Amino acid sequence: MSETNFDLVVIGAGPGGYVAAIRAAQLGMKTAVIEREHLGGICLNWGCIPTKALLRSADIFRTMTHAATYGLSAPNASFDLPTIVKRSRAVSAQLQAGVKHLLKKNRVTVVDGHGRLAGPGKVHVDKDGKGVADLTAKSIILATGARARVLPGLEPDGKLVWTYKEALVADTMPKRLLVVGSGAIGIEFASFFNALGAEVTVVEVMDRVLPVEDAEISGIARKSFEKQGMTIVTGATVKALERLNGEVLAVIEAGGKTTQAKFDRVILAVGITANLENLGLEGSGVRVDKGRVVVDDWLRTGESGVYAIGDIVGAPWLAHKASHEAILCVEKIAGLPDLHPLDIWKIPGCTYCHPQIASVGYSEQRARERGHEVRVGRFPFMANGKAIALGETEGLVKTVFDATTGQLLGAHMIGAEVTELIQGYATAMTLETTEAELMHAVFPHPTLSEMMHESVLDAYGRAIHF
Repeated sequence: MSETNFDLVVIGAGPGGYVAAIRAAQLGMKTAVIEREHLGGICLNWGCIPTKALLRSADIFRTMTHAATYGLSAPNASFDLPTIVKRSRAVSAQLQAGVKHLLKKNRVTVVDGHGRLAGPGKVHVDKDGKGVADLTAKSIILATGARARVLPGLEPDGKLVWTYKEALVADTMPKRLLVVGSGAIGIEFASFFNALGAEVTVVEVMDRVLPVEDAEISGIARKSFEKQGMTIVTGATVKALERLNGEVLAVIEAGGKTTQAKFDRVILAVGITANLENLGLEGSGVRVDKGRVVVDDWLRTGESGVYAIGDIVGAPWLAHKASHEAILCVEKIAGLPDLHPLDIWKIPGCTYCHPQIASVGYSEQRARERGHEVRVGRFPFMANGKAIALGETEGLVKTVFDATTGQLLGAHMIGAEVTELIQGYATAMTLETTEAELMHAVFPHPTLSEMMHESVLDAYGRAIHF
């Protein structure tokens, strides 16, 4: 490399790392980003984006099978799994090329390899076991992301037992599928394969599916999944997976009882673990606690000049959280004024299953646990004109307010396109909006967003259409 001295070096080019690099370049910093595998990271290549492409195919197929409802005809609707997968990979490839272009456009130096700290202000880069570069920088950002968590005794083999990577490039359509874990990743894959005809069983160790969501929304989701034909087993653990003649025998324990069932494929979706190995953290001031890098409100680690963002600093493990931290971190390094630390509870979360689920802020239970007296509003999709016209009448919009101040504490949705609607509430929370402003706002008609307005009105006994 001709250039080895930089203002900022970023290790990892996922949605945190590449955003940090671009923002730093915009602010006039001489910047390098190191990536050992794919520009765009897991999200773009093996997570958020390709799963959405798969789920889009599933949504269209689901609609085709109900074409008669809309006065249309789609006899003998079918699908081709290899083509669905090929489209998904093409979407990721297109966006990866876009990230490469943006980095080049902003004159960010891209270094191919594995980066690790090599002393104060120093980063060593290896590739294929050989050193390829030694960089120096005033500031270093760790943005190495995370990978699928593996439980002892349930190790994936890439053939019969999959992680998200194998599920994304499935070479066969399983007739019987077991999904271990009902977080966003597990439920999205369960939704995809269920829509294409697989007999899906979901096993969740907690007492309900999507356990981070509001309990009421979680309950509605479970009823919907079961109505679609999924088998949901909560409060359960998979004790063992035995490979037998191209099948997997799963030993499942629930309610003190043990059962066995055979499946064609198993998807493990039991969380993620941070990529902290071989980063040169030993002997540095970077502290790791409970599998995450410890940082302050400005993403600073205990090592002077070293910062960390994204999945390696802890939950929520979301791409948009990493990107926001990237901007905040770089702008703090640059000395920009009037910055505000990230409020974790104001970060929206989305699950792109069918029906979609989205939330921001505190659940009703969490708000009460924090000492709030609450007012709760609800509005069902079945009472919304646009939802009826779309044929999407399954769902609910729920809002939680502080009964004394009118502060919007949380919003929780299940139904069509709620992953797009949730940002309205996220913006409202950022602006510290109360029920008064939300009631006064004019929502266009006919739209799904009208349900957001009606839910607010319902919290105060003023709903018009329900």
